[in-house]
Amino acid sequence: MAGGRERSSRTQRPWSVYRANTFELSSEMIGLALAGNSQDPDEPVLEFSIACTELATPALERKPNSFVAVSCTTPPQAFWTKHAQTEIIEGTSNPMFLSSIAFFQDCNINHQTQVKLAVYDVKDRSQGTMYMLGSALFAVKELLQEKSHRLELELRSAENQRVGKVTVAAWQMEDRADHRMSVRSLPESINGRTVLPVDESLTESMGVRIKYASLCKDSLLRSVFGGTMSRMYRFPTTDGKHLRVLEQMAESVLSLNIPRQFVKLLLEEDTARVCELEELGELSPCWESLRRQIVSQYQSIILTHQETLSDLNSYRGPSFKASNLKADRKLEFMPTNLHVQRMRVQNELGFEHTYDVVTIGAPAAHCQGFKSGGLRKLIQKFEEAKKHVYEEGCSAQSSSQSIVYIPQDIVRAKEIIAHINTLKTQVNYYAERLSRAAKDRSASGLERTLAILSDKTRQLVTVCDCKLLASAIQALNAGRPEYIASKASPTTEPEQVVLRNDQDTLLAKWSGRNSRSSLHVDWQEEEWEKVWVNVDKSLECIIQRVDKLLQKERRPSSSSLDSSQHDLQGSSQKGDEKRRAFWINPGSSSQDSLPSEPPPPSSSPPPYSSSSPALSSSARPPSPEQENYGSPSAEEAYPGEWSEVLYPLLTTLTECVAMMSDKAKKSMVFLLMQDSAPTIAMDVSLQYRRDVVFCQTLTALICGFVIKLRNCLRDNGFLRQLYTIGLLAQFESLLSTYGDELAMLEDMSVGVMDLRNVTFKVTQAAGSSAPDMLPIITGNRDGFNVRIPLPGSMFDALPREIQSGMLLRVQPVHFNVGINEQQTLAEKFGDTSLQEIINVESLSRLNSYYEQFKEVLPEDCLPRSRSQTCLPELLRFLGQNVNARKNKNVDILWQAAEICRRLNGVRFTSCKSAKDRTAMSVTLEQCLILQHEHGMAPQVFTQALDCMRSEGCRRENTVKNIGSRKYAFNSLQIRAFPKHYRPPDGTYGKVET
Repeated sequence: MAGGRERSSRTQRPWSVYRANTFELSSEMIGLALAGNSQDPDEPVLEFSIACTELATPALERKPNSFVAVSCTTPPQAFWTKHAQTEIIEGTSNPMFLSSIAFFQDCNINHQTQVKLAVYDVKDRSQGTMYMLGSALFAVKELLQEKSHRLELELRSAENQRVGKVTVAAWQMEDRADHRMSVRSLPESINGRTVLPVDESLTESMGVRIKYASLCKDSLLRSVFGGTMSRMYRFPTTDGKHLRVLEQMAESVLSLNIPRQFVKLLLEEDTARVCELEELGELSPCWESLRRQIVSQYQSIILTHQETLSDLNSYRGPSFKASNLKADRKLEFMPTNLHVQRMRVQNELGFEHTYDVVTIGAPAAHCQGFKSGGLRKLIQKFEEAKKHVYEEGCSAQSSSQSIVYIPQDIVRAKEIIAHINTLKTQVNYYAERLSRAAKDRSASGLERTLAILSDKTRQLVTVCDCKLLASAIQALNAGRPEYIASKASPTTEPEQVVLRNDQDTLLAKWSGRNSRSSLHVDWQEEEWEKVWVNVDKSLECIIQRVDKLLQKERRPSSSSLDSSQHDLQGSSQKGDEKRRAFWINPGSSSQDSLPSEPPPPSSSPPPYSSSSPALSSSARPPSPEQENYGSPSAEEAYPGEWSEVLYPLLTTLTECVAMMSDKAKKSMVFLLMQDSAPTIAMDVSLQYRRDVVFCQTLTALICGFVIKLRNCLRDNGFLRQLYTIGLLAQFESLLSTYGDELAMLEDMSVGVMDLRNVTFKVTQAAGSSAPDMLPIITGNRDGFNVRIPLPGSMFDALPREIQSGMLLRVQPVHFNVGINEQQTLAEKFGDTSLQEIINVESLSRLNSYYEQFKEVLPEDCLPRSRSQTCLPELLRFLGQNVNARKNKNVDILWQAAEICRRLNGVRFTSCKSAKDRTAMSVTLEQCLILQHEHGMAPQVFTQALDCMRSEGCRRENTVKNIGSRKYAFNSLQIRAFPKHYRPPDGTYGKVET
């Protein structure tokens, strides 16, 4: 991810600006003053490079393979502490090391610190056989006092023989003004170190304008990420200059925080589902037995969620799950080895770019195993089982007239439940708002709120007025004990619904002389119509009453009586033409008679009940002859009190809505119960696996979103792209299509695609503490929303669209190329079709995303690139590679990653544990970026790559996971890897993975 080309302020200084015309360590490498910048913990307090000359070995015919180990001690400490080491450079007596030695603020060094440089000759890298050639000592103050900040020291062996020389050259700030900057003052010194003047506008809000944000210092990133480790390098460029590269790796507290929130939401959702089933009321024995089976399955999964939540809440380990714990049941919702990998690049002019990649072990259900395959295969099996049940039902329907719901009905039923829940809440909310507007006698507020209330109520009525809902209500009525279908039938022989269990599929069958092919009984349709007509009628009453109140408010008082009489006559005539409103008593079939007078309303706010099983007498819609809203003296009784006039009508509406919603929701729950019954055990098991995989993927996505948003807080092009077409999330995986990894790939591909159900919303943080800035998840399996709280100064920098709460979408894509020896077996003897399908699908989505971009956004929204290849060409090349069916075609991964970066996307990289192959991938990506975007000299590409892999942050990642500094590869695997994915000798071996 490219950062900006901004210069920092005096309060948050950029890296050292330096000058070096050649790669040789020359007098142009200026020294430093030892003092840290308290505003930037990423800035080292001391940094120096090392080169050796004239190294001598006992065997004159062999040149050394050398590296330098750096140790230090600060009085009164009496022992040496190993601090760092360089990479190994082979076959030369004059090595110049690319990895610089950096001391950060937490090292606590001072002028009295002693530094020891020990030069080793590695005889056998694979075995780790080495011996010390010689060593040299110096004090930090000696380096600082030297005018050129450069020391040349003799290397002495254990026998005190001269074995060569070592040069130490420190890097420092240089008094140099960049003509691009707005210079407002002369250079000045902070903490004894010379810094450059900068544009003072950049100091606003503690560096909010700066695209780069420190993982250690920035308030938002510090609340999300921690345990940051850093490595520094100096790489030559093609024009004889140098790049300064900071590599960082940090873990995230979200690895634990997000799974805790997610499991809690699952627990609430499944508990609510059980409650919905219990609230269906009494069912016939056959349906009751089925309900018990379903509830039992859900209660079992609820217990599992409760145990998982308890385990997560009691966890006190590090804020990442080590790779050797990926099959731990207690932590299965946590992502494996989740880290953010950052590379910060600065050239000699001080321009900075930041690139971030989120690394994560492939999201998969390791605890549940892979013998039966992964999610793709399991979903296919589940759909086949459902199809078999459906076909059996259709066959039974032709002979027994049973109800069979098609898959589209199930999807529609879930949508209806969601719409009813949402619209019912909105109707209650706007009814209360209308009551407040009436109490305040706000004519404009009354009109505005009534318009919204009318719209929401009519939407709800439209949702409830559908054949699927009517048939589901009839089916639920038929599932009641001793249900007699001929209750309103004129036939002498009663028609009866008989429920039977036929081959594990419950069928509702009509019997009797006048059997019908379905449960669409006229009288039941009429009963349901009465329910939603009552809601419609209640709304009409409110609209007419509000119109009267507003007309009376606007008319002269002298004409109010005539107008009232005219309205009374008009409404009476109109009422005769309208449909009658019906009151349905839950205890009887129908009741047309309504009370003539509602009770007097109280002065307290109306209780908008959300779940009234029956309506109170005050909630019954007025009869046609009462459409003038009761007695003619209603307005006279409450002169000027609009809220008192509207109170009984609003109560009627909300209780009618509650009754309609309750009845509709129960019928849909019953429909879903019928559908899930035959495959409930498989359904629950599959959903649990999907939840585990999705939670791991979601956690990684949230980490990527937070760091991308923070980096691009002042990038108006990115922010516009974000709220217009959404965030591109590109997942790269290196899994083979053979054995367990094939099932892992099936899991991961489903988890990534499920991210399409995720939206983000940026809010202003309630406080400035770290917990106040942690993301908050809401929603359910149909869709999750993630709220990202930002500090006030950052939130104010966002465009109005995002500040107003616009939901930000995600477009996930996933490309996989297996590279290990198992992939060789898959290519020769197995099947690579899953990889091909995943890549083709993602190519299509990536092309679609770019087409959306071109339609609505200008090209200048995208970051600049030095590449001569335009995006359409890159996409064409990617398409050719995806369709080429070439073995281990890693060009797919390189091109997809570049396209993602150039489309402002977020990058994710995975292998089984995000430890070994992932390390090879991210270090390769870093070196490719340095060469293509920053002009790193191609002759040092391989050396730079080996340097990052041997001494960089990913080597430390193996220590964090398994306690060993070796990548878990063997020689067979190394030979199977593509050339650029092979680690240096001595950095790998047989260790726990």
